[in-house]
This record gives sequence, structure tokens and C-alpha cells, in this order.
Amino acid sequence: MSKRPINLNLLTIRFPITAIVSIMHRISGFFLFLVIPVFLAIMALSLQSPEAFFTVHSCFAHPLVKLLILAFLFALFYHLVAGIRHLLMDAGVGEELKPARLSAVLVIVLSISLTGLMGIYLW
Repeated sequence: MSKRPINLNLLTIRFPITAIVSIMHRISGFFLFLVIPVFLAIMALSLQSPEAFFTVHSCFAHPLVKLLILAFLFALFYHLVAGIRHLLMDAGVGEELKPARLSAVLVIVLSISLTGLMGIYLW
């Protein structure tokens, strides 16, 4: 039997920024997989009648729903920008450590900025 130390507590491991961006890309993709059908169903409901449209419109005016929309937009923008980063890295662009770290930070900054711009428009 091996005498190597075993650390099963993932909260004590310090992941590099590149790993965090990659893991968050997967999480945002899963979140989008769950939420997009809900938004499509709501949009289909809004097309049924004028009353249904105004019901959906009044629900979207609620601040909590606006926060949920912002979370959806953040996941969407994050997944898009991180996906472009992954595609570029698959093509051999920015695979070295320094450019990979820079692009990881850029993914986070761009996602937050795009979400902030949409948040200004939404409120």
C-alpha cells in the first residue's frame, strides 16, 4: 500500500486560475442546458395570447426575476467567451502559461463587463 498523503477535501486545494476558468466553463454550460428550455417555454407562453404576454412581461419586471436573467446572461456570456478561449487554445494560440493565465483573466473580465452592460440596459 502506498504511503502517499491523501487529501479528499477539495476546498483546501488551491486551483490555478486556468483550472477555475475551465471548471466554470463546464458549470456554466450545464446551467445553460437546464435554463434555456425554461426560457423557451416562457417565451412560447408569451406568444399564446396578449394576456399571457402581459403576464410574462409583468413577471419579468420583478427584481428577483431580473437577477435571474442577469445570472443567465452571465452564464451565457461566460460560456461564449470561455468557449472561444478554448477553441483558440485548441488551435495552438495561447497555450503557454503566461498567455493562458492572461486569457483566463480576460474571460472573467469580459464576462462581467458584458453582463454589467446588459444589467444597465435591463434595469
